[in-house]
This record gives sequence, structure tokens and C-alpha cells, in this order.
Amino acid sequence: MKLINKLSIVVSVYNEEAVLDKFYETILPILEGIDSDYELIFVNDGSRDASPAILDRLAMDSKKVKVIHFSRNYGHEAAMIAGIDYSSGDGIVCMDADLQHPVECIPQILDTFNQGYEVISMVRTANKSAGFVKNLTSGLFYKILNKISEVHFEENASDFFAITKKPAEVLKKHFRETSRFLRAYVQSIGFKKTTIEYEAHDRAAGESKYSIKGLFKFSVQAMLSYSDLPLKIASLCGTFAGIACVLLIIYSIYMKIRVGAPGGYTTTVVVICFMFTVLFFLLGIIGEYLAVILSEIRKRPIYLVRDAVNFEKDQEKENEDI
Repeated sequence: MKLINKLSIVVSVYNEEAVLDKFYETILPILEGIDSDYELIFVNDGSRDASPAILDRLAMDSKKVKVIHFSRNYGHEAAMIAGIDYSSGDGIVCMDADLQHPVECIPQILDTFNQGYEVISMVRTANKSAGFVKNLTSGLFYKILNKISEVHFEENASDFFAITKKPAEVLKKHFRETSRFLRAYVQSIGFKKTTIEYEAHDRAAGESKYSIKGLFKFSVQAMLSYSDLPLKIASLCGTFAGIACVLLIIYSIYMKIRVGAPGGYTTTVVVICFMFTVLFFLLGIIGEYLAVILSEIRKRPIYLVRDAVNFEKDQEKENEDI
């Protein structure tokens, strides 16, 4: 039974001049071979290299290639949600342009859609190019997130995912936070979902755009978005500090009676340092949450579009500067 008449492929692009032509040459035969119409939506996330010119050239060659140019770099998450906003397909596949997400999976994704599934999480079985440290930290991130969150997330799920039109409408109308964790939104909105395993390829060219600092920031935002447990640490630390203080008081009284003098200088310094460490740690956690709240209160647009190529005029107007 055919449920997907048109498939939208959303591709996030940031300084990928070295790989764009190869990506297009690789994905085009696969899209031409599926039993559905398609559109290929590239989202230029403020690239500073030749990527915009290459994308415009591809769009001139085919009306099925559509390009969204951001006014500046807004980040990978914003690029993906923009592609979803502008998509018109019955099914949507989000992936990267570096060919680490295998385009060969698209027919399998389409078959899974036609089986009635509405949300498909693509789960990595291996990512040799990432190295031991990155694979280890990625696995640790999901284990921690699942421990502190009420929602269970598929471990090693990536930004390579697929959704049908109904979940896409939910993401278009809701989940419009400035601090986003899109792959978690996809897994938490419900609907009939499943997973497909894949082995990540090596990058076809170029380098990863996620630095260690960027990955750390992304991980913190994800945990703040899906757990309030860090805020509750204040109560736990307060309880622990209270018990420690009671023990110190008992110890000081004992030393006063037994020795005739209170605890020494070292004890005082250790306690003060410990208490201030706990205090500033908790202030840091509260500050992170306040930063998230402030960004939401401002209600600034998730992204601004400089130009949209090969889209219908009414669609451009509807999605302008979201």
C-alpha cells in the first residue's frame, strides 16, 4: 500500500563545498529510482565558502532541488526545523550532506513509511570515523540522559531521522523552543514509530563542524530541555551539607570538652571551601536554566531566511522569518 506520494529530503549544509556535488551525484539515482515524487531541500546555514553558489547551480539544473539560504549561521538544529517547515512531502527525511548518513537507506525508509510507521529513528550500529573518545562520550551522553529524563531515548540515535506529514505538522506548530533538541522531540512526540539501524560512513570530504565545545554545549542544552533533575540537586546538596555541619558541630563540641579548644584551622578552611564549592555549583546550574528561560521569553526567531529558491511564492511567504 502506497502512503507516501511525495518524499521530502532535508539536507543541512554548512561549509560543505568539497562534498556537495558528490552528495548530489550519489543521492540523485536513488531518488529517481523510488516509486514516489520527491523534493530535495538544501538548507544553507550561513555557509562562508562556495556552498551557496553550488546549491544555486544545482537548483537551476532541477526544479526538484530547492534551497533555503539563512541570513547567517543559526546552527544545525535550526537548519533541520527550517527544512521541515518548508517541506511539502507526505514523508520527510532529515540528513547531513557529508554522506556519513547513507543515502542507500532512503528506499528502506520509504518502505517503512508505507508499512504505516510515522516516526523512524535511524540508529548507528557503528561510527568508525568518530574515534574511540567520541563514540564513548556519545554512549555516555545517552545513558545519562535516559537516567535523568522521564522520556526514554534510543541510544546512538542521530540527526538522521524520518517523519510523516502528521508528526511534521506537530513540529511546525509546537516545539518551537529557541534551545532545541530535535532528535529528542522526534522520539518523544509519540505516533507509530520504529527504528532502522545503519552503519555510518566516513565523511566524503571536509571536516566535522561540531567542535568539542559545540558538542558539550549541545549536550548541556539537551539535558536542560528534558530534565529538571539538576535543579533538584540543590535539595540533595543542602541535605548533605546539613548533615556534614551537624557532624562538625558535634565534633567541635567534643574537641572543646576533651581538648579545651575547637577544631583546628584546617577543618575550618576545608568546610568553607566545601560549602562555597557547593554554592557556586548550584548557582551555575540555576544560571543555565535561567539562560534557557531568558532565550524563550525573548521569543526571537529560530532562523531568518535571506532567500528561498524554487519554492512557491505562497509557501515562501508562509514560512518567512520563523
